[in-house]
Amino acid sequence: MAQTADKFLLNRLSRASLVVFVAVSVLCAFLGEPLTAASAAAVAGIIISGPGFHPGREISPWPAIQQLFFAALILLLITSFWTGPWALSHWLYGLVLVAFALVPRGIATLITIVMAALAMAAAHWAEGIADRHQMISAFLLTILLSAVVVFLRNYKARQLAPLRRTDELTQAASREYLSADLHKEIQRSEREGTDMSIIVIGLDAHASDSDPEQDIRSILPRIGRFLHSQIRDFDTYYRAADLQFLVILPGIATHEAILRAEAIRKGLGTLLETHGLNLTTSTGIAGLNIGDDADSLQQSAANALRRAQQQGGNRTQAYSAWTPTTPAQKRAEGTAP
Repeated sequence: MAQTADKFLLNRLSRASLVVFVAVSVLCAFLGEPLTAASAAAVAGIIISGPGFHPGREISPWPAIQQLFFAALILLLITSFWTGPWALSHWLYGLVLVAFALVPRGIATLITIVMAALAMAAAHWAEGIADRHQMISAFLLTILLSAVVVFLRNYKARQLAPLRRTDELTQAASREYLSADLHKEIQRSEREGTDMSIIVIGLDAHASDSDPEQDIRSILPRIGRFLHSQIRDFDTYYRAADLQFLVILPGIATHEAILRAEAIRKGLGTLLETHGLNLTTSTGIAGLNIGDDADSLQQSAANALRRAQQQGGNRTQAYSAWTPTTPAQKRAEGTAP
């Protein structure tokens, strides 16, 4: 819920900022300040092409478009040094944070150093400006404070990473908790004498060659939401690997888990087809047997999934019986060996 609130607030803030910068661009254009108008337009472009403005901006080509707007802003700031460091000096104060938010840390550091050197050189040659030294001092202080903010943000992310219960992209439970939770469910099943099964769901890698990686990653949040809608309140699902999910089904025997897995596989196939992705999914099922622990049960389901994908993918396979459960009509379409 906290992540949803953060995204909602970020979306509202992005839209409000877009309105402000568009207004500044238009106003400066009327007042005869083309450099400032172009800079405001570049910032507006950065905002509108970012994921904070719209979730769909995470996929290609939007990240590249956003970086192009950022490059245009840097060129405009460098141009302002030729007309005098006072022209866009106030824009430099936010450049550091924007750089670290949009580009890798090494590139952002390089940009910061280059812009600081150019600003000091421009101020040194601008002898007619009385407050040029104060401007450079304020800019360097801003860089220092921005560096502290970036460091604290990264430090906080590292500290909170082990406590994050859900995967940020798919909202599935984090894989770090999978073995411990599965161990508890196995103990409960053995104590109460009930069945338990797990399903491993994987995107067939052989079918993803024609789809860019960005498009595949963009569909993962929708897959997470679909799985959430298909399980019971006391079932749990995890992002077990980059393109794999695992569902724990307490009280479900293997034969019933096969039916549930097949329904999930068909639903995911429809979802992927709706979004124009040439992808298929396979599922592997393993039921709890005597002597199983969390690792062996996961390995059994992973082996079942591997067998399904080796047989061509787009099928459901149970570990206990090496016979495909995909209907005969699907085999006629080439999804079986």
